[in-house]
Amino acid sequence: MNSILASPPVFPHQLHNGHLSPTRPSTMSFPHSSPTSRKRKAEDDEPSPDDRMSASPSNSPGVASRSLPISRQMKRPRSGPAGRPLALARLLETLDVDSLRGVLRSICERHPDIGSEVVNTAPRPSVSSALSVLNNYETTLQASFPFGGNPTSEYAYNRVKQALLALLDALNDFTPHFLPPNESQATQSLGFLDGATNIIHRLPNWDTFQNNLHKQNAYDEISKAWALVIREAAKRAGGIQLQYGGWDHKLAKHNQLAHGKLQEAVDEMRTNLDWMGGQTQTQQFGGRSNDVNSVRQELLSGTYGANLPVRVGPW
Repeated sequence: MNSILASPPVFPHQLHNGHLSPTRPSTMSFPHSSPTSRKRKAEDDEPSPDDRMSASPSNSPGVASRSLPISRQMKRPRSGPAGRPLALARLLETLDVDSLRGVLRSICERHPDIGSEVVNTAPRPSVSSALSVLNNYETTLQASFPFGGNPTSEYAYNRVKQALLALLDALNDFTPHFLPPNESQATQSLGFLDGATNIIHRLPNWDTFQNNLHKQNAYDEISKAWALVIREAAKRAGGIQLQYGGWDHKLAKHNQLAHGKLQEAVDEMRTNLDWMGGQTQTQQFGGRSNDVNSVRQELLSGTYGANLPVRVGPW
């Protein structure tokens, strides 16, 4: 069998030149050898310059299969600072008492159902809180007086008239709240009337009679309030709160400072306590108590009736 001699490989540059190099007979031949049995050289794996230039970049599997990351394909917007309104809780923290009261009043006026809910939910005003509000109005009144000049003149009255009317309006609104039947505790009612009457005492006296009518009317209203509370308190527990609270002396002092303008309340107190004859009544009850104790001692000792005359005949 003839052995097949392997012919040397033909490279592309040899085809380009249009001729082939002469074949050289192989000096050595190996039986049963195939073209693939020849050892490969390093330069056989390296592509020629012509191969590299003729190759198309689009045919490169590395470029076709490679894709850019999504993060590089689309730009994600950066979250920078942006303005936004305050939350309700933070907004309420910035409001002072007057601003918060104004906002709440405005909401209640626009929505009456919310106003009713606030009235039913809000805690009941105490005597100290109500008097504190009235004292604030009084402070505003005193600060409204002009510097220098006559503080009882018509000019001073016109300067403080607005603050004076605001104080009187607040007094007229708070007083019915502490009267029965809205207020069932006589001590609460009397405590408020005591503080409110002191505020009326401190109201300015003006040169003209017309300007003094505000204070006169305030005395009349507070006197009627005193009389109502005293009348209702006398119906409970025999008026014990009036007897042991010293309210008769406090009312008498108020009437003295008001120059008798609280006489209606004083008369009501006298009627219910009978304080003009209270001492005599106490002495009478004390004498009857002594008599009862004496009889008891005689009964226990067996000497009861020893000094009594003996009656003869039918009883």
